[in-house]
Amino acid sequence: MASPEHNIINLRPEAPMVEPVRPCWGVYEHWVVNEKGRKLRPGVYWHSYKRGTDTDTADENSGDRPITDEWVASPVTVTARTTNSDDGSEGRLLRLLTEGGMKEWIIPMEVFGGSGEDARRSLFGMGVIIAMKKRGAFMEYLLEQRPAQVLATTGRPGWHESGAFVLPGRTLGSDKVRYQAGSRALNLFRVRGDLAGWRVEVAAKCEGNPVLTLAIGCALAGPLLSLVGVLGGGVHLVGDSSSGKSLAQLIGSSVWGDPGIFAASWDMTKGGLEIEASGRNDTLLPLDEIKRADPKRVQEMAYSLANGQGKGTMTREREGRAKLSWRLLTLSSGERSLSEHAAIGGNAAHAGAELRMVDVNAGTRTHRAFDELHGLAGADFHRLLTVAVDAHHGHLGPAFVEHLLASDDRAGLLKDFAEVRASFIADNAQAGRVADRFAVIALAGEMAIAYGLLPWSEGNALADCRLLYGEWLSRVGSGNAEDRQILAGILDFIDRHGSSRFSDVNDHTPDAKVFNRAGYWELIGTKRLYLFNKSALVEAASGYGLSRVIKALEGAHVLARRDSERKTKNFRLPGGGQSRLYVIDPEVMDREGGGL
Repeated sequence: MASPEHNIINLRPEAPMVEPVRPCWGVYEHWVVNEKGRKLRPGVYWHSYKRGTDTDTADENSGDRPITDEWVASPVTVTARTTNSDDGSEGRLLRLLTEGGMKEWIIPMEVFGGSGEDARRSLFGMGVIIAMKKRGAFMEYLLEQRPAQVLATTGRPGWHESGAFVLPGRTLGSDKVRYQAGSRALNLFRVRGDLAGWRVEVAAKCEGNPVLTLAIGCALAGPLLSLVGVLGGGVHLVGDSSSGKSLAQLIGSSVWGDPGIFAASWDMTKGGLEIEASGRNDTLLPLDEIKRADPKRVQEMAYSLANGQGKGTMTREREGRAKLSWRLLTLSSGERSLSEHAAIGGNAAHAGAELRMVDVNAGTRTHRAFDELHGLAGADFHRLLTVAVDAHHGHLGPAFVEHLLASDDRAGLLKDFAEVRASFIADNAQAGRVADRFAVIALAGEMAIAYGLLPWSEGNALADCRLLYGEWLSRVGSGNAEDRQILAGILDFIDRHGSSRFSDVNDHTPDAKVFNRAGYWELIGTKRLYLFNKSALVEAASGYGLSRVIKALEGAHVLARRDSERKTKNFRLPGGGQSRLYVIDPEVMDREGGGL
């Protein structure tokens, strides 16, 4: 049986003649003429002989047997065998010639275990026409093809194990890898306009605006994360409604695709968020309006995004399904910080979540989210850029990766990152993680400037990232984030309950008005010290155990009085009896940053 490759004829001024070795399949992308002079329209054919004639027993090579050419479908060519790198499953790469043009689609081999109805439905959706009475024959045709070429496929964009960078409809750095997705999967990485237009109409207007340059740097940093060893995470643009946060997200989205569909929303389940993140692996995940997120789960979602791995699930057969994974930066926005939104659901803020989604001021700059309007009114500036990213998008990200692949200098990249990172001062490991994030964003921007992809002055991206990092550092202060959170929680507890759950330890008459006692207070000169019992101290630092709370208090030197070798001091209580209490000086705690 002849392979279809031997029966595909290039377009000529007149329809060429074909002489298939019958019986066989044939695929023609243009009109052809068979050996009897009959014209055949483009499509998949089964070339055979008529049955039930007097010539059935004639010599097949005599040319006397009546022939038949059965049209099965519009042109569909099986060009390669495929193996999915994600799960090892096999498929076939199909080239489809439709009225809408040439397309490619990978059909999983598993569809041949059933009727193939879902696969045919997908093909119809892409413009393929299959004869209604030849549906079984069409599936038989696909199954019988044995192309020599073998390709790798993946259902996840970004870096492939081969070293290629895979995008829907395009693979950078290799012609042996393809992106595999369902026929109706939304292509987030659409292209429109051109890079030159984007540079002039979008990037040039972003210069002088740290929030906007940060958005572009976030988008470009995605492909660098695994190369320089920086974990995922994100930045959270905080500002009032209509301040310009959404524009920053549109600009970041335009680096990779159509901003209208590339940007996502916090308004989804954790499982949905994992799917969105995996679908943007090694690029950027923009998440608009944190107020739409479930307050009870928003911190858990922030952890998941930064850690880069989804929750394991099982199939109906109780077999483990592969976990979704990703590595990217998230560009979030909202009128509240992550911890403020979590508090709505009654959850205590987790310092780890806040470090994974770092707050950036995008509301009280010179012009709300902007610092430089380039001679325009705020509304005109916003409108101009919104229109520009709709007209030009999807070019910068792939162009950046092409330059990155061309340079192929991993050692040099690590050295460049180390030099940039050294300019971000951090006095502890937690601030260091945030500094890593700002540094890789700055590096991406500076590399794009050096490649000639961004029309900014050298050092612009680095200066803007250092500015925003410095603003963050000045807000949170130095030291461990959990320590700051514990101190802030205890200060807040004193502010809320200082007069209702505490009373004077030296008052000889017990205060009968104190219910659910947290402890006492003691006046030393003009200074009031608060004497916490154990349960109240743990309550005040919600989410932390007693030993962790004591460690934070000792680190801040706020345990004002104690008995030797102990963390507590023994007090005689009003009304009789005694108790060991933790003596806290709120003035020292406030100076240590607990009130920030």
